[in-house]
Amino acid sequence: MLRNMVVSLFQHESIRTTEAKAKEARRLAEKLLTWGKRGDLHSRRLALRYMPSAEVVKKVFDEIAPRFENRNGGYTRIVKLEVRRGDAAPVVLLELTEKSKELEEEKAAKKAKKEARKDAKRKTDEEALAREAAAEEDGEKE
Repeated sequence: MLRNMVVSLFQHESIRTTEAKAKEARRLAEKLLTWGKRGDLHSRRLALRYMPSAEVVKKVFDEIAPRFENRNGGYTRIVKLEVRRGDAAPVVLLELTEKSKELEEEKAAKKAKKEARKDAKRKTDEEALAREAAAEEDGEKE
């Protein structure tokens, strides 16, 4: 389970899980990132022993680890979100501290698209209210 969580963390760069699971997954993720920073064949083989996906190991060594070259640890962050309704387990967000530029651009694009939708809805609502007000005024004039 922890290996799959770490694979998901490296694929998506953040995951939602319980606090206890996040703390354990963090240990494994930081170890793998340290091996990724080393970048030699032995480190790559050690990482392949832990992670079932060779594609993710390649991503860690080629894309993610170079972002952390100037950092001596603390590659992940745990942000507390809420308490789960069913069993009151604390839910957290486990994420990499340095996000990729593509991920940030994607989030910014989603946010801009959402704002555009919100503005369009606000305009249509205002137009509908203006039409209703005009219809009421026409009804009072008669």
